[in-house]
Amino acid sequence: MSSRRSLLTTAALLNRRTVLAGTCAAGCAALAGCATYSAAPEPEPAPQAGGTAAPQPAGAAAAPLVKAAEVPVGGGVILAAQQVVVTQPAPGLFKAFSTTCTHQGCEVTSVADGRIVCPCHGSHFSVTDGAPTEGPAKKPLPEKAVTVSGDTVTLA
Repeated sequence: MSSRRSLLTTAALLNRRTVLAGTCAAGCAALAGCATYSAAPEPEPAPQAGGTAAPQPAGAAAAPLVKAAEVPVGGGVILAAQQVVVTQPAPGLFKAFSTTCTHQGCEVTSVADGRIVCPCHGSHFSVTDGAPTEGPAKKPLPEKAVTVSGDTVTLA
């Protein structure tokens, strides 16, 4: 009786192991099949020339970002909730860029001395065109189209 019990226990263990191994393999295959890869990121919409006021198409919804007076000339402001940094490289000229650093995806956190600063690895970007000026980042911050209507800078 003892040897029969031993055989049944061994068979049960093998069946459990087989089931578990098969379940894991099927689950891993399903997860691998769900992965998506993209060769290129979605293109950003083309910015308005010069970042100055442009007419809005009828019915277009613009997202107000900041009052023009709140953006210092030669500097900018970080709008973390909107993931946008708005700069004013010259009086009356407004630009906007993504706050996501092109090096490893950290968020830029400040604008100082004409540069947008990423605290993670020391990348700095120009307030004029978002181009990297220092650090490991090689690509510019993606530009976002903005318009100026009255005293408000809006996302186009």
